[in-house]
Amino acid sequence: MMASSTVLVNFRHWSSTLCGSFLRQVWVPPPTAVTSAALSTRKSSSQANPRPKTGIMLLNLGGPETQEEVHDFLLRLFLDKDLIPLPAQNQLAPVIAKRRTPRIQAQYAKIGGGSPIKKWTQLQGQGMVDILDKISPMSAPHKFYIGFRYAHPLTEDTIEQMADDGVQHAVAFTQYPQYSCSTTGSSLNAIYRYYKKKGINDGMVWSVIDRWPTHPGLVQAFAESIKTEISRFPKEDQDDVVILFSAHSLPMKVVNRGDPYPTEVAATVQRVMESIGHTHPYRLVWQSKVGPLPWLSPQTDDAIKGLVARGKKNILLVPIAFTSDHIETLFELDLEYAEELASEVGVKNIRRAASLNDNPIFIEAMADIVKTHIDSGVSCPPQLSLRCPMCVNQTCGLAKDFFLNQQQQLDSVSSNMS
Repeated sequence: MMASSTVLVNFRHWSSTLCGSFLRQVWVPPPTAVTSAALSTRKSSSQANPRPKTGIMLLNLGGPETQEEVHDFLLRLFLDKDLIPLPAQNQLAPVIAKRRTPRIQAQYAKIGGGSPIKKWTQLQGQGMVDILDKISPMSAPHKFYIGFRYAHPLTEDTIEQMADDGVQHAVAFTQYPQYSCSTTGSSLNAIYRYYKKKGINDGMVWSVIDRWPTHPGLVQAFAESIKTEISRFPKEDQDDVVILFSAHSLPMKVVNRGDPYPTEVAATVQRVMESIGHTHPYRLVWQSKVGPLPWLSPQTDDAIKGLVARGKKNILLVPIAFTSDHIETLFELDLEYAEELASEVGVKNIRRAASLNDNPIFIEAMADIVKTHIDSGVSCPPQLSLRCPMCVNQTCGLAKDFFLNQQQQLDSVSSNMS
């Protein structure tokens, strides 16, 4: 009991920041399990529509749609050993989730009551498959699915839905352009664990789109958003704007294991700056640091303070690692930084580039990424097959082997589609 109390105290500052930032991007589920009525509706719906040859699961953490869903989201999150390894996890997670719920609910109340990430993912997914059915008829019909880690539709439930629908080729498509073991890796581990636990063969063949940090459509969408937002600064200040590309930070202990996330985020930034012609000075900064241990720096709020102190008071924030709005853009960037902090430190003009959301350029990019992946006939790209040099999570290796071992079955499915 004494050990648990000590650990809880040690994690107090850590968990308060974590719940309000790193996990701000998830869509949380209703607290109930899938009912028989819901299952019946699910199956009748699949019978009324053509069976999809290709199902694309859009992987993400999610985010609570209502304040009532916050607690269950936090509980799932703190129980995840891949993301947050805690001592006495089964005992500590419920305590931390309960304690943090009121504060996180208050934050969601300030952005409309819940996360819009499910809404944007649905719009993006539908637009993507509408395009895919036209440009990739051999793999049509296509259907998108949402697989969230800590919310309904949970990844595991979505796998069952896809199997019920008769999907032949299941594509795990991360919605994080830049790969990290703590985001995309966690979702892929969840798929592997589902099959390991169930011990079944549902007839689906899996392949993975694990990263796409420099895809031309992604770059163009960001570039257009930046140019549009700079044009909204006062004319006399437009040439003085500093662009701050803000991405979620990562603990240095994860980076030092060999996680590729920082280099892939930097690659996105470089391509975007090339696209806009390096018209303005810029920096890559990191938001949502959790706890006292070292994380990627400089932090976004510290960078804003430092720029103002050096006379740079026109700032454009660009959420470079996110593909839709959620609490990290709507609360952290828009309210905490662009409104409260900017007023405190004397920023002259500060704006945020629009998130990609329903940007048609971005949705076309999604479709192109999937088509290129399907045409490649590759189940698991070379980068995914490589574990971090200092990896400490054995599940990562097993999950990578699972997707690598899909290749022979994928070859069979691909030949049947051609």
